[in-house]
Amino acid sequence: MHTIRDKSKLLARVRRIQGQTQALERQLSEEGDCVDVLQQIAAIRGAVNGLMAAVIEGHLVDHLVREPEQASREAELAPVLHVIKAYLK
Repeated sequence: MHTIRDKSKLLARVRRIQGQTQALERQLSEEGDCVDVLQQIAAIRGAVNGLMAAVIEGHLVDHLVREPEQASREAELAPVLHVIKAYLK
């Protein structure tokens, strides 16, 4: 499974996101400049989008491309589409 194989890379991304959210919390607590707060929020959003893209890509490659059985592909597609649609709302 790709999340296990790529575990260290994914966890590094999560830790960077945690650092970014902690910085945002500090900015808000210290009543930081609005532009700086907005830039931090944009950075967090970009980081989360990057994480989501990496996990989706790994899932599609591992479960839809590498797995030979058509039934397996169809079974894997529906939950991924559901998550993508929810994420894009």
